[in-house]
Amino acid sequence: MIPVIEVGGTHVTAALVDLASGRIAHRTDLPLDPDGSAGEILRAVRACADAVDAPAGACWGVAVPGPFDYAKGIALFADVGKFASLYGTDVRADLLGGLRRCPADVVFLNDAHAFLIGEWSAGAVRGHTRAVGITLGTGVGSAFLAEGRILDQGPGIPPEGRMDLTRLGGAPLEETVSRRAILARFGDPAADVRDIAERARAGQRRARHVLDEAFGALGRVLGPRLAAFGASAVVVGGSMARSWDLVAPALKAGLADGGWPVPDQTGGEGRHTRAMRPAGLAGDAALVGVARAVAARE
Repeated sequence: MIPVIEVGGTHVTAALVDLASGRIAHRTDLPLDPDGSAGEILRAVRACADAVDAPAGACWGVAVPGPFDYAKGIALFADVGKFASLYGTDVRADLLGGLRRCPADVVFLNDAHAFLIGEWSAGAVRGHTRAVGITLGTGVGSAFLAEGRILDQGPGIPPEGRMDLTRLGGAPLEETVSRRAILARFGDPAADVRDIAERARAGQRRARHVLDEAFGALGRVLGPRLAAFGASAVVVGGSMARSWDLVAPALKAGLADGGWPVPDQTGGEGRHTRAMRPAGLAGDAALVGVARAVAARE
């Protein structure tokens, strides 16, 4: 089994992945403070990993958001609203020297890439030749996949494959679609996105309007790129995707406005039928995806 770590905006997960069976074992989740010190963040990551019964000398896989030097394992977070204290930190060296069961190596992969690879290999977009993955949480993660490979250039693909580098109305996309953007627009300092979602379900118009504006805007920006890329499916993950009942209607409308309409009935799992789906692996897609990256190295 392959030991893996997923670093999210507000949590860290560690587990063992059996790619042959798809089984996830010894899964452990711990909260993570994106505004904490480098030491606090790294201690939380190590504590989560140490709770997993991994053998010494194993190669670990780590799914982590960008900006990050994935080849060297160095954090480059700046101006993204999280993990600023880690800038310049050699995370690879910290894990190699700090985990209780010393790894032989650590392989890093962008978390959105890991998510889409997992969903393509065993989840919601399995069987689709060209698919796009979007993760919604503290920011907007993205990945573009063709024939099982992640691409960072080509028709419809934003710079570096990163939707967070695209702009909407002259401003970065994440100033409209992100946790901090939604909270700022809602204007209640005591509310989190989860609270806004609950109020929207309860019929509060302001809450529903704020969410519709964010996810509709995402669809309008994403639609032309999906069309140019030739995608037959888009899968949405991240913490906000758990409120799929609120995300889906506005996102679908925005995609249609952007030139990538999704039919009401997908007609099954056909490769050539457009499909918009929530994450299908119960939050485990990134774990599966980064485990595949480790297996590819061995």
